[in-house]
Amino acid sequence: MTTDRPRTPDQLLEGPPVLTTTATATVTVTDPLPGKRRNEPIVFTVPGAYPGDLWAARTSAGELVPCQKLRTQTSEDQTAFVTVLSFEGTVDLELLGAWEGPADGITELNPREEDAFARLDTGYFDLELCTGTAKGTGSSKWGLRHFAAKHEGIDLLPSGNNAIGGFYGPFFTPENGLINPPEHTTVQVEVIEKGPVLHHYRMHGTVPDGLLDELRDKSFTIDWKFTHGTPYFERRYQVDAFQTVVNGRSVTDKITVGDEFEGGQGELVFDRFEAYQGTQFRAGDPYAEELVKMVSETIETSASTTEKFAEFRHHLTAGMESAHWDLYWRLFCAWERVLDEDEIRDRLARVRAASHVRADLPERPWVITDAPVDVSAASDETIFPGAASKTVEFHSRTGRAMVWWTGQPSGAFQIVQRRQSGWVNWGSNGENECPELPVGTPIKTAYGHFVPTWRHVADQLEQPPTVTVTTHPNHA
Repeated sequence: MTTDRPRTPDQLLEGPPVLTTTATATVTVTDPLPGKRRNEPIVFTVPGAYPGDLWAARTSAGELVPCQKLRTQTSEDQTAFVTVLSFEGTVDLELLGAWEGPADGITELNPREEDAFARLDTGYFDLELCTGTAKGTGSSKWGLRHFAAKHEGIDLLPSGNNAIGGFYGPFFTPENGLINPPEHTTVQVEVIEKGPVLHHYRMHGTVPDGLLDELRDKSFTIDWKFTHGTPYFERRYQVDAFQTVVNGRSVTDKITVGDEFEGGQGELVFDRFEAYQGTQFRAGDPYAEELVKMVSETIETSASTTEKFAEFRHHLTAGMESAHWDLYWRLFCAWERVLDEDEIRDRLARVRAASHVRADLPERPWVITDAPVDVSAASDETIFPGAASKTVEFHSRTGRAMVWWTGQPSGAFQIVQRRQSGWVNWGSNGENECPELPVGTPIKTAYGHFVPTWRHVADQLEQPPTVTVTTHPNHA
């Protein structure tokens, strides 16, 4: 049942029967911000045991809404629920009794990819969560490999060769000899909560061992939450504790999260980037330039006799400009065994030495602007913005926008909008693949036609409504 249209009194009489007619608890939800919330997830806990999986509640506007029990947050003496509400200001919710019969909510659709764990119709999004195949190609990635807003009907990842939600540095970078984890490992998915209001999944994965001893024997989990009709989704990354050096800096428990999008050659899903309080950035990617130079040199001069090297030489000689960017990284990936470890270390040491110097040369000045940045007009179609917790990528003509809020600021970002290939990226890393997002940081990501209001959307992601619960003595 959607929460956008209140029921009439006649419709309320026809609604699902409930076990009680007197409220057992009243939940007061207050928005600290002006404006309307759309299907905002509301979690509340009431004392006592409530049988069943779904309860009915009535809003102060007279609408009946389903409340899904959260089994992982429920104990013998208290019960947790989640519902979604569309409201403005303050709304009261009276918890009535068990919901009888079906409730409109999240449904599952036929999957597209062979490794799909679930394709969901959330009422707002049509998305597909994949486990990966570890075959080393772009289509092997785990994460969200298809993603569309239902009202728009445009898949932001139509080929299935890219993904939203991968995490990279420091494990999956040339420095550690591992590149692109969604391509080189699979995940197991645990269902934490599943009902009409909320689907909560937890991915479990193991990082393949790379070249650096301090990054071996590490595992990770990623929690994904999707709620009915909500224009955003939530996730959180947890990784075993680690400490290493990237870009000459100590890195402790920081990762790169990467979201990819594709519009096809010559087309961009998003063509602008902006940070909430203005954008400070440097344009160009010397590291990528040095890597491309080393790819060319390696293809021409390496003495490797492996079958994989012959395969990569064929693909990259045929047309480096049109090759999938991941192919460049994979040439130097220990997992791929294209080159032996000594050659990987030697060639990447030379790349790092040159790119570390070039990254900080004075001809790449910091730019400070309050205007949206046309990334594809920048050198290498790449910018490296500074620290922020609220950012947006949007399309200047269509008005579509993706808004990110991170619970802690990422120390830097890498934004790519490459018109030639149509590839767009949002990554929480600075120059030379240095990860900047603290492990365990919650991330909320909203998508819609939000260009004029994206800062307000970001504020809503940052500041959820407050919830207070008043119980009534009639409930045993």
